Formats: sequence, structure tokens, C-alpha cells
Amino acid sequence: QGKYTFADGLEYEEEKWLYCDGYDRRFYTEISSGFKPPGIAQLTNLDPPKIIPRGCYDCGDGFYNPKTRVVVDYKRKFLRNADDDEHEWILRTCRKAWDITAEQQPKP
Repeated sequence: QGKYTFADGLEYEEEKWLYCDGYDRRFYTEISSGFKPPGIAQLTNLDPPKIIPRGCYDCGDGFYNPKTRVVVDYKRKFLRNADDDEHEWILRTCRKAWDITAEQQPKP
């Protein structure tokens, strides 16, 4: 018996769980607060999202560096070393830092 509430306020329900069911792909903050205007994407449930360090991935509980195979929390403290399965899952499914910057380069 008990109740589980996620950090963003979403309450887990064992029966009739409708969140992230394969049909509705909205983040919980989009469900509770509404969509952003067209053209403004919401990339994570946390908005604005954390800035991912160069070459790393956001794996949900922190950042993952595929070169060192280390996961650190969002304050950059060590969490764990990723095994082969987690490494492959992160590379396949998680949001990665931009490889190039979107800033305009000054003209020579």
C-alpha cells in the first residue's frame, strides 16, 4: 500500500495508467500546463532543459560521457560506470549535446 508521486507532481497509478502509454507522447508538464506555441519545441519534461556538456548525453538522472562510460548527476558528481547494455541504450535513445553550435560565425 502506498502512493508514489514523481518530482514533477505526477502521481503513479497502478490501474488506468495513462501517462506515456504509447499513444500520448506529451511530457507531464505539457499535460498539466499546456503546450508551447507552435515552433517552440519542448525537448524534456524539465523546461528549459539542462544544457548537456559537449560530447555527452542526458540519460535522465544525469549526464553520460561515452568516452569514459561514466554517468554523473546534474551537479557533475559521480553516479556510476555504465555497463555495455546501458551504454548502448543511452547512445540509441537519449538526447545528445549538439555537435555544432547554432551561433552565427562572424564574417571575415
